[in-house]
Amino acid sequence: MSRIGRKPVAVPSGVTVSVEGKTIRVKGPKGELSFTVPAQVDVEKTTAGIAVTPAEESKQARAMWGMSRTMIANLMKGVTEGYSHTLEIQGVGFRAAMKGKDQLQLQVGFSHDILHPIPKGVEVKVSGAKQEIVTVSGIDKQLVGQVAAEIRAFRPPEPYQGKGIRYQGEYVLRKEGKKK
Repeated sequence: MSRIGRKPVAVPSGVTVSVEGKTIRVKGPKGELSFTVPAQVDVEKTTAGIAVTPAEESKQARAMWGMSRTMIANLMKGVTEGYSHTLEIQGVGFRAAMKGKDQLQLQVGFSHDILHPIPKGVEVKVSGAKQEIVTVSGIDKQLVGQVAAEIRAFRPPEPYQGKGIRYQGEYVLRKEGKKK
């Protein structure tokens, strides 16, 4: 039995929720998001919040139960607070810059600059003395995480010198180089 799924999702003040069949629409101060729950799960609006229950007694239904509850909770947090990931660029001459409002330009040791398009619903800011801090923010947790992962994938941190793009606070296991 799901411990996460049993708890109803509380609706914060200033957020309106509508349940239409299997689709949940959440509207808050930062924007509007929606999620369609799987067929194995039922959703209803109660006085305590949004209650999620499994529609049948199967392993798949129990798995979808906890996942659906977490997805709805992520919608609530997204429209009230939002999500953000901070990336650090480390390396001599490595830097980032915004090219317009919809492209991120990265100089990370290749012979050419990398232009990464920024999808709608995500905001990217470049800061730092040497333009080495990239902040990805938005209301959709999945989209913000995906964009941050794509940016990091252009030059993941390497273990010998530590150069590359890493999440803020990420520990990179360093290796010892060749011995003479």
